[in-house]
Amino acid sequence: MKRISTLLLGLGLAVSAYAVEPSPAPAPKQDVIGTIKGWTERSPDLKLSLPVTKFVLDNGLTVLLLEDHAVPMVSYHTWYRVGSRDESPGVTGAAHMLEHMMFKGAKKYDGKSFDRIFHENGITNNAFTTNDYTGFYENLPSSKLELVMDMEVDRMSSLLISPEDLKSEKEVVKEERRWRVDNNPMGLLRELMMGTLFKVHPYKWPVIGYMKDIEAYDSDKLRYFYNTYYVPNNAVLVVVGDFKTSTVKNLIEKYYGKLPSKPLPERKYPTEPMQKAQQNATLRKDVQNTSFVVAYQSPKQGDPDMYALDLAANILGNGSSSRLHKRLVYQKQVATSAYAYNYSMKDQGMFAVGVNMKPGLGSAEALDLVYNEIWKLRNQKVTPLELEKAKTQVMKDLVDSLKTMDGKARALAVNEIVNGTYESLFTDLEKYQAVTADDIKRVADKYTQQTQRSIVTLEPKVKKEQ
Repeated sequence: MKRISTLLLGLGLAVSAYAVEPSPAPAPKQDVIGTIKGWTERSPDLKLSLPVTKFVLDNGLTVLLLEDHAVPMVSYHTWYRVGSRDESPGVTGAAHMLEHMMFKGAKKYDGKSFDRIFHENGITNNAFTTNDYTGFYENLPSSKLELVMDMEVDRMSSLLISPEDLKSEKEVVKEERRWRVDNNPMGLLRELMMGTLFKVHPYKWPVIGYMKDIEAYDSDKLRYFYNTYYVPNNAVLVVVGDFKTSTVKNLIEKYYGKLPSKPLPERKYPTEPMQKAQQNATLRKDVQNTSFVVAYQSPKQGDPDMYALDLAANILGNGSSSRLHKRLVYQKQVATSAYAYNYSMKDQGMFAVGVNMKPGLGSAEALDLVYNEIWKLRNQKVTPLELEKAKTQVMKDLVDSLKTMDGKARALAVNEIVNGTYESLFTDLEKYQAVTADDIKRVADKYTQQTQRSIVTLEPKVKKEQ
């Protein structure tokens, strides 16, 4: 089975995807996502609560359990604290390559039986790799929980990584790189942006890896990476759904408790120095129009400034009523689209504004308009209406993400790995609600000065005269 994995390179959890006018929501008869006090009244005392049970096995495996009996299903997530930031030059993309190899069979369940068993039992599954972590998940009938547990323990403890499977899967990953990056102008622009914004930290190389490194993978390189990081004391297991907590806890101890812990390497990541001079980079490809990104270094996930920057990005570039869309697309009609986001990772983040120009137009005028809008954020307070609308959009997006079992499992896992505790999820609503117009003005002034910006441009190739 040809498997194209999901690379999570997009926006963070708190960045809203749709423009939604604030409106009072009717009180639900049954709260399907736990307790959200004050949500319908939008009171200043917004609280999110989920009855999570957390425990750690003797071998270091962190487990989060959340009963949800709405439907007889379970969402089963196994996330590892390893991503592209744990790689080094020459083996970039190793975490992503191992994501693929985790579906190629282990000691008990070989590659062919893995997908067949899932299909026969009504189980859907996939995986993803990011800069900071790698995740594997299954959504399954609750009656199949023990089966999935047995299969996950097998590939956590005895992955095969055979040379034959690696040879074929390397071709899959190479094709994925061509599709996502090499033959994808926006993928190339994103890769150039990360390499321009980060000069020292491992965030500078792509999650999927460079083509030359993909071609050079061998079983020994990946085996070392697997033995080092794919161990219980480097993993977080999240189970959400229709089960009894005490029963599942006993099953986890039965299946996972026998796995040994292993010493983890000391992780020292270079600190990215604050940018003190504007950086420029240009890429020329066979495209019909110019696109550009103005990017800035921003704080890590969970930093107090993150919440104000998320809202600032929403006001700038979320939807057709955003400042950038109204200015560049509607009023000046120089662009086909404009957007903004703040993407926070474990060590650092990036605040970015992107514009796709109309064919035939250069970027000079649009850049000036973007600079002007960012200047306004630094020097003028956003309006109360803009701030309230941004809060509604961002917080609604966060709450909506928790409506499904899978969404709850993802949110719990990412907070446990990136912030160190799943409980940080429960304070996000009140932190967004507490942001003021002065906070947005302050963080814009702190992170978006001219010397801090990197301008990355994708331009059409100049056609040679015949």
